[in-house]
Amino acid sequence: YPSGNLAVIVTQETDQLICIVQEDEPRTAKIRALFQSDGRSTCYYPNGDEWINMSIHGGQYLDQAGSRVRRWTWPNLSPAPHIPLSPIFISLNRHVGVRILAQDKIFVSFLAMGRQAKFNIGAKMQVSAAGRLPPPAPLGEDELLLLAFRVRILQLFDRMRGCLNFPSSEQWNKMQPPSYLMTQAVKILELCMTADISDELRSSIKAIVNT
Repeated sequence: YPSGNLAVIVTQETDQLICIVQEDEPRTAKIRALFQSDGRSTCYYPNGDEWINMSIHGGQYLDQAGSRVRRWTWPNLSPAPHIPLSPIFISLNRHVGVRILAQDKIFVSFLAMGRQAKFNIGAKMQVSAAGRLPPPAPLGEDELLLLAFRVRILQLFDRMRGCLNFPSSEQWNKMQPPSYLMTQAVKILELCMTADISDELRSSIKAIVNT
């Protein structure tokens, strides 16, 4: 961003690419969107609630109250009747926008100081010979630990912010973390339940995000 804060991260984890869009904040930057080359993607409202959620089968668009506004399926990839996609464009903030035209045409655009960068983070999924979709790549032990520690760090920053806002009160210590952090913690625990990891590591990750 013009402020110097990190806006878009593109990284490779095992055999897939991941694109992360962060909010323009110096500390505890919220994740505004997460796109994975295995077909899973999520965009979030500023308060952390889900805005758009996509999978290898299709996607859905939610309003800020959590109600589904529209739903679609990708052609030839869902056992359900095909529901066509009407092009979607959302602005995550004043600099970053997301345009969804097709499964392989999902664009993240960044505009600042008269210059633009555009990323096509869509992926065309193919049906396997057995007629089944390839399973999503599981997260490894290191990835799960990193996700857990990230949520823990954000939780600590939130408590520090509460302490600064209410220095003479103990109320901040009783405040619940933001909803987006609680949602991320639940998702990490769900991933742990299906991941091929030891019970000891699973318990450690649970302790990290629930501390």
